[in-house]
Amino acid sequence: MTVSSAPDPMLPEPLRIARAKRETHGVFTFELDVSARGGFPFLPGQFNMLYPFGAGESAISISSDPHQPDRLEHTIRAVGAVTRAIERLGRGDVVGVRGPFGSAWPIREAEGRDLVVIAGGIGLAPLRPVVYHALRRREAFGKVALLYGTRTPDDILYRKEIERWRGRLDVEVEVTVDTAGSDWRGNTGVVTKLISRAAFDPGRAFAMICGPEIMMRFCARELERLGVSLDRIWITMERNMRCGTGLCGHCQFGPSFVCKDGPVYRYDRVQDLLLVREV
Repeated sequence: MTVSSAPDPMLPEPLRIARAKRETHGVFTFELDVSARGGFPFLPGQFNMLYPFGAGESAISISSDPHQPDRLEHTIRAVGAVTRAIERLGRGDVVGVRGPFGSAWPIREAEGRDLVVIAGGIGLAPLRPVVYHALRRREAFGKVALLYGTRTPDDILYRKEIERWRGRLDVEVEVTVDTAGSDWRGNTGVVTKLISRAAFDPGRAFAMICGPEIMMRFCARELERLGVSLDRIWITMERNMRCGTGLCGHCQFGPSFVCKDGPVYRYDRVQDLLLVREV
């Protein structure tokens, strides 16, 4: 299911930046003002095409709470010309928005089961709406675990939120870093090491993963080893999306188009494609 609000999916809608927040070095979050349009409904996992006028477009996952459509947030890493142009904008500036596009995380299908959310680096941003939903409807899930890995402690996103989540008794939150100084008191190592230590029943668990492709493959392999069925493991792909509607073909992924058939995929349907270098 895809939520659509714009009559012409190729026409950017100008929205003003209401708030800007620096998350880490090179990563920032923008909240866009959607009050004039009455909110911006979307499904967790969907993305928008953001257009800083005169600089081109970039596909960015929506990272806000799906239960609060009056707030529209995107967490962005400045890595190319378009995202660096967005980074230079601030409160009051205007950015063009097309969307929402794409498939969603199967959160309704996961209800009644244990939920395992695994994120690597900025991969927490596309999964943040899932966490919001699970915490708002906590009674609809069994055990809930968030496993999050970054390169260093300085790369941890949403620090204050993570601390609030960790303070809850009904959700397990574990954070690990690849490398850290002597002042780090948390876990060290890749995020896959956290999976076997998390409290969930593999026979009834749903897993949702976002991060570098190699990380997602190893996480899926570890989940399968523990007994999680591959048809209950879902990943999200962020591959060179340009039009958002499957017209340009730039994001073709085997027989599918990431912008239209993804970005959220069931792992058993794409695992072989992840091993093909040119796909």
